[in-house]
Amino acid sequence: MSTSLKTAFLLVILTLVFVYVGRLIGGTTGMTIAFIIALVMNLVSYWFSDKIVLAMYRAREVTPEEAPKLHNMVRNVAMQAQIPMPRVYIMPTQAPNAFATGRNPENAAVAVTEGILRLLEPQELEGVLAHEISHVKNRDILIGSIAATLAGAIGYLAHMAQFALIFGGYGRSSDDEGRGSLIGSLAMIILAPIIALLIQLAISRAREYKADETGAHITRRPLELASALKKISYGTQRIPLDANPGTAHLFIMNPLRGGISGLFSTHPPVEERIERLEKLSREIV
Repeated sequence: MSTSLKTAFLLVILTLVFVYVGRLIGGTTGMTIAFIIALVMNLVSYWFSDKIVLAMYRAREVTPEEAPKLHNMVRNVAMQAQIPMPRVYIMPTQAPNAFATGRNPENAAVAVTEGILRLLEPQELEGVLAHEISHVKNRDILIGSIAATLAGAIGYLAHMAQFALIFGGYGRSSDDEGRGSLIGSLAMIILAPIIALLIQLAISRAREYKADETGAHITRRPLELASALKKISYGTQRIPLDANPGTAHLFIMNPLRGGISGLFSTHPPVEERIERLEKLSREIV
């Protein structure tokens, strides 16, 4: 299954989970309220994501005069990707990492750390920039926002169900059917947000693979990106970024020290990403 089909499949599953949980726990009214709340919150995040995240990491926009090599590299990659030139930012940290943000290619920004500029060779850095620009080209901010909206709505439904249980909304009947309804509701309250989170993380990992692949096709040098990933992986263990876990999925490499299990990670294992890039290098002529 291609990455795009996998993403679409996961979004469908997430939607079905939302509809099922909504009808089971919150009813049509509860489902609608939860969806509207999650939609409004994520629309704000989607519309202002670039400003919020860039400010969070004290990223400073740089001009072509301040960083001519970086600007030229971003411009060349953007031209090859056939998208408008993104704004260019540098983050004041020695932790090697990078991210792209923006609601569409016309309002995109690419941010790199001082550490990654010191660590990587020019062609490796170009591979990283191609990966990040691929996120913009592939509309991953939009896809992530859709997934976050659905997952958030499921979480709100679970909270609504908790209040319903506390105030006697479920299980008032003493017969077997009433007890079964209570047990089923309790199970969904616990499991639904976990299922939604796992699907959301799976979508994030799928988009990382897709960005690796798209970036490698843009530069036609997959091995440079693979080499960069090796260096960044080692560098982030030595110098982790003081990052908000809620934004970890934006970075090319998980910026947090240590690792949670692959099941709950926003990024695929770096070894698998490198293996895929090495395989792709044998296919690209």
